[in-house]
Amino acid sequence: MAYIVSSRKGSYEIRESNNTDKGPRSRTLVSFRELTDEVIEKAREKAVRPASAEELRRAARRAGAPVAREPVEQAARELIAELARGNRLDPTLRQILLEMLQKGYREDAAASPAGEAARAVALWMAATPADRGRALFDLLLLADALPSGGRRDKPLTFPRLNSTGGSDR
Repeated sequence: MAYIVSSRKGSYEIRESNNTDKGPRSRTLVSFRELTDEVIEKAREKAVRPASAEELRRAARRAGAPVAREPVEQAARELIAELARGNRLDPTLRQILLEMLQKGYREDAAASPAGEAARAVALWMAATPADRGRALFDLLLLADALPSGGRRDKPLTFPRLNSTGGSDR
């Protein structure tokens, strides 16, 4: 069972208690000043019985520990602040954002072809160069795995082009 306690100098610890032959024992999984997704992941990796991220967030709030906002909430706050400053979105981004806010995004949702294209673009908008490189590598592996159509060790031949406009016969 994981729980959170306050430690010295404003930091907190995620601890896990286990029953042993000598009685209950507790060990520190992670120390933190603000509970973030990275802290949660580290604690879950080290735990014998990992708690869910939401359970850890609730425990942190009960202990009075600062909890980082969800990334989507932080992004929404930043976007709202930018719009309040008078900055405007590109029309294409604005349209994608409006559709996603109005209709939401679910893998199983039926959408128009334009909506499907917008979703595909949305998933790649914030991709890092490393993400894009991995996708390209996977695509190249796929291309290598495709059958060659029985042309192994045979040169490619192309139809003869007749530049005189007459028949080849």
